[in-house]
Amino acid sequence: MSRLYIENPGQAQTVLEGLYRDMARRIHASPPGLCPVDMSLNFLRLCHAQTCGKCVPCRIGLGQLAELLEQVLDRTASLDTIALIEETAQAITDSADCAIGYEAARMVLTGVRGFRDDYEEHVRNGRCISGLSHPVPCVSTCPAHVDVPGYIALVREGRYEDAVRLIRKDNPFVSACAYVCEHPCEGRCRRHMVDDGVNICGLKRFAVDHARPEDAPAPAEATGKTVAVIGGGPGGLTAAYYLSLMGHSVTVYEQRPKLGGMLRYGIPDYRLPQEVLDRDIDHILTTGITVHTNVSIGRDISMADIQKQYDAVYISIGAHADKKLGLEGEQAPNVISAVELLRGIGEGDIPDFTGKRVCVIGGGNVSMDASRTALRLGAEHVTVVYRRRVEDMTALAEEIEEAMAEGCQLLPLQAPARIELDEGGSAVALWTRPQLVGPYGKDGRPKPVGADAPEFRIPCDYIIVAIGQAIVTYPFEAVGVSTERGAIQADLTSSVPGLDNVFAGGDAVSGPATVIRAVAAGKVAADNIDGYLGYEHIISCDVDISPAHLTNMPPCGRVNLKDRHLSSYAGDFTLVKEGMSLEEARQESSRCLRCDHFGFGIFKGGRNREW
Repeated sequence: MSRLYIENPGQAQTVLEGLYRDMARRIHASPPGLCPVDMSLNFLRLCHAQTCGKCVPCRIGLGQLAELLEQVLDRTASLDTIALIEETAQAITDSADCAIGYEAARMVLTGVRGFRDDYEEHVRNGRCISGLSHPVPCVSTCPAHVDVPGYIALVREGRYEDAVRLIRKDNPFVSACAYVCEHPCEGRCRRHMVDDGVNICGLKRFAVDHARPEDAPAPAEATGKTVAVIGGGPGGLTAAYYLSLMGHSVTVYEQRPKLGGMLRYGIPDYRLPQEVLDRDIDHILTTGITVHTNVSIGRDISMADIQKQYDAVYISIGAHADKKLGLEGEQAPNVISAVELLRGIGEGDIPDFTGKRVCVIGGGNVSMDASRTALRLGAEHVTVVYRRRVEDMTALAEEIEEAMAEGCQLLPLQAPARIELDEGGSAVALWTRPQLVGPYGKDGRPKPVGADAPEFRIPCDYIIVAIGQAIVTYPFEAVGVSTERGAIQADLTSSVPGLDNVFAGGDAVSGPATVIRAVAAGKVAADNIDGYLGYEHIISCDVDISPAHLTNMPPCGRVNLKDRHLSSYAGDFTLVKEGMSLEEARQESSRCLRCDHFGFGIFKGGRNREW
């Protein structure tokens, strides 16, 4: 008789699984500098090998598409070939019977449209311009283009003040970003090809925690030009800092009592202590910037008056208003917005949630901040309600993990349906409608759809709404600032169409984003305002970085920052994340491959320490 046996993985299967893991790690590390034509061709071949081959678009079309891409790489193509690639990919996308064939063609179609210049460069001159333009992935993926390999090398040498100076050339909020940056640079670190990405943000924090305070560099000769910056958040202060270094006279108007924007009024102290933020702001103000706090545009001074008084105006007001659920009962006194809660705490208004049940609606970083803050305000139980899956949350994975580790409960695939009120008009429960994972949307995430299931009741004493932030634009619309869907319209140079001397950037233009993106917007605005005023100032840094030495650092685990885990978080707003030790920083900085000097980086002629 036949018998069944427990199957153990054979050697071939074990090797295959290892190869899959290695390939996945290398694909994850594929930087923007890799040739987009070659990348499209390789993914196309991979997908073509996986299709069933039953339909003509996949069996024949994908093969023809691969031949056309090969012609581009072999310099046997013409400009008409590029048009044929686009037509063929579109035809396969429209007619493929399976998702694999459709996705393969769609990927090629997206690439040929997004990298048209690169395709044409291949045809005309037989070279890839993408690899020459963005050779160092960590630098190119940092919105502010901070010299990451440079400051990691300085940390390795123990030159922490120089590391901070080098970072500050491109990002004046070096301390704040060391604590709360989303660190997109780490996602494309080429070290992934060896083991795991370098803990870039952790090394930045080690540098700022061990560097001695220093004065800002001397500004350039005074130009006599005046610039008004509306908004004292990271974007506005970044623009003000660089414009002041360029020799312009800068005045900042801030609505709140203190500078810092959402860094001060939106991020809790357990993630970003106030003294760390003040360290950056104090350094920025040493350049001679004039500051007016508690000034609201449209109430205390009109936008028209500011526009007349200054040679240029930069609008960087951020997104400080809260979005509404649109549910009946939302006006109950115990239904509050996360923005309102965090801003109140930043101003010293600390509510008491002792023993209360709190329900938080939303899946972003603000939702995680509100949830963890509620625990520190004494909440007995915190439930996070989100209409999508946990893996679809926009919050950083580490923020989600830390919220769960601290005791927050996540309730995914539940959409808010209605708020139950008691006789006194206070919310006593949130009713949710179960959701089902649906088709993928334009944002790359599957859309939730209503499930055939009964509504779910969540008893609660407080409901915190964290579904997004809005922008208050009406004071600026009065002078002709155009808006669309609640955001100020500005071009890629930060210029506001139709207004000669008005610029805008940051969350006010892009919608709610991250700190480093606000910094990048401020940096771009400063450069373009300087050009508008008739100058071409260059921000430089005279830090000398030792030559890179090729090392044979073997595969080594990544050093992650550790959290303080307590039995109770009530009342404890002290810093959660612990920094690296000296031993850890030395080891982690040694893992950097110095891509600025080896590989594609050599085509850039070394480091560019000015802009």
